[in-house]
Formats: sequence, structure tokens, C-alpha cells
Amino acid sequence: MAGSHPRRLLLLAHGGFPERAKTAIGLLRYGTDPVVAVVDPDQPAGSTVDASIPDLPAVPFVRSVDAAPPADVAVVGVAPIGGRLSAPLRAAVLAAIDAGCDVWAGLHDQLSDDPTIAARADAAGVRLWDVRTPPAEPQVATGEPHPGDGRVVLTVGSDCSTGKMTATMALRDAALAAGVDVGVVATGQTGVMITGEGVVVDRVIADFAAGAVEAVVASATATYELVLVEGQGSIIHPAYSGVTLALLHGARPDALVLSHSADREHIRGYPSVPIPPLDSLIQLYEAVAAPVHPAEVVAGVLNTQGLRTDAADAAIAEMARTTGVPVTDPVRSDPSAIIDALR
Repeated sequence: MAGSHPRRLLLLAHGGFPERAKTAIGLLRYGTDPVVAVVDPDQPAGSTVDASIPDLPAVPFVRSVDAAPPADVAVVGVAPIGGRLSAPLRAAVLAAIDAGCDVWAGLHDQLSDDPTIAARADAAGVRLWDVRTPPAEPQVATGEPHPGDGRVVLTVGSDCSTGKMTATMALRDAALAAGVDVGVVATGQTGVMITGEGVVVDRVIADFAAGAVEAVVASATATYELVLVEGQGSIIHPAYSGVTLALLHGARPDALVLSHSADREHIRGYPSVPIPPLDSLIQLYEAVAAPVHPAEVVAGVLNTQGLRTDAADAAIAEMARTTGVPVTDPVRSDPSAIIDALR
């Protein structure tokens, strides 16, 4: 549904910025449409998002939809656990519809399934885009080789929210700058909003998840020299490992990039599940991939947000030493250093 002409976006991040606002942050960092404001009543009036995350643009926070500048599209910019539409967000969506905005949402709660929201949007003549809508024609994975010659690289993680989508987009930009014919297969709601296409794999019925991934990746291999597949979750995550496995086997990657968040010692929200040493985690990913399509971890990306420069550099060097592959923070540093490894 995303088009080529710029639309003014209003990001709804009620109480979620920055911890739960990865959709908002992704659009601020990699989207091509201008953002007029971020709605979050928990932020100080008059503050801007770059005060929280310095590399983001100086987009203002506002406390309500009514206080925001005119916009064309309101985007639910948070990713709450379970993908539920909270009461404050629902009220903001209705206010945005009344203001004449189309609404994009990547929640499991579908806007079009809410009778009030659907009726209000129809009456206002605005469009709803439920980004997590699954493919209309589900299919089981064939396990057959991809038809094209494009090299497939999948980002995998030590946990959720380590920066896999961010790394994918940053590596795309670095590859383009290096003259590589590169395409991205988005597999999460934020990536699909940025690129305008892909499949939100965690919404697909389990039997068809690998097949959905296989289909979009196969198409991309016939078009691009390098295909970057956005990863999801972690193979050791107690709740979301199934999504990770569907990606690992459906994408049939030729290589893997391991994403980790500095100083994270256990799965977030699951203190009883420690993150193992990264070299053993690499062995696990490679062992699970091997029966379907062997793939080695060829590079690493480390999220060093919140660390001082010297501490970040030390953490990157330690991950490189532990894993034996080139490592970078693709936001803090130039990610072009690992492009050769991907090729």
C-alpha cells in the first residue's frame, strides 16, 4: 500500500517511546515519508525525539492527535507484547480518522476487525492498512532451491529487539553505496511499512510460515545480486523461536549475520533464560540451518545504544574476538566494513 509520493506521517507512540516504539524509530530512521510529530503524552511538552536518540531527526513530541500538525497518515508506532490495541491507542486512532488521516497499524489486533474503527474510517473516506494481514493464498514450503542467483543473507538474533531490522536497513544502504544490486525482504511490520512490501511472518499460520518466507525470498533472488532478509526473534526465545525457525528454513540463507545487544545477559522478560556465549549460539544457528541449507555466520552487528564511545568500541572488539567474524554497530559506525563478508 505504501506508494512513491511523500505522505506526512503522524506516529502514535503512547507511552512507548523509546522502549516499545521500534516501528516509530524505524520509520524515523529509514522511512522516506516526512514525519510531522510523534504523539506520546508521557514525553515533556516541546521536546524532540533526538533528545532520546541522537541520530534521529528533531521531530517534535505532542501530547495528542489534536495537538499535532496536519498529517496524511497516522501510524501506530509501538510494538506492544502480543500486538494488542490499547485503549489509549484506540482513542488516538479514532481521533486520527476524524482528522482525515489514513491509518497504518502492524498489530495482531486488526483495525478492520474493530466495528467502530471500520465504520468511522468508511464514513470519513480514509483507508486502513493492517500490515499484519497474512497472505491471501497460504502455501507450504517446497524446500526447493531458489530460482535466482541472488545471494541470500538472513539476520538472526540472540534475542528480540536487538536491532535486526535496523541492521538490515543499514546494511542495505551501505551495499547500495558500494554499488551492490541489493534488495530487502521485510518480514516484520516496520520493515514492510518502510519498503512497502514483504510478509509479516509472525501473523502467518505456523504450517505456512516457512512457505510464505520461501515465496518472497525466491522472487527476490531472481531480481537482486544480494538479498537481505530481515530476521525476527531468536532461536532460543521461549515465545518466538517458532518464527525464527520458519525464517531460517524458509529463507534458505547462504549466510547469516548475528545481531546482539550489548550487556544483555538474558532473554528480555525471561530472566531465567540466559543468552549463551555467542560462539555457542553461532554453532546452534548453523547446526539448525544445516539440514535444510547450510549457512555460516559471516558477520555480527552489535547494538551499543546507551554506551559511551570507548565502551561501545570495546564491546564491538569483544564480540568480534568471541565470534571470530567482523562486527560493527551499523548505527554508530559505518557498516560498509562488513559488506564484503556478506558478498
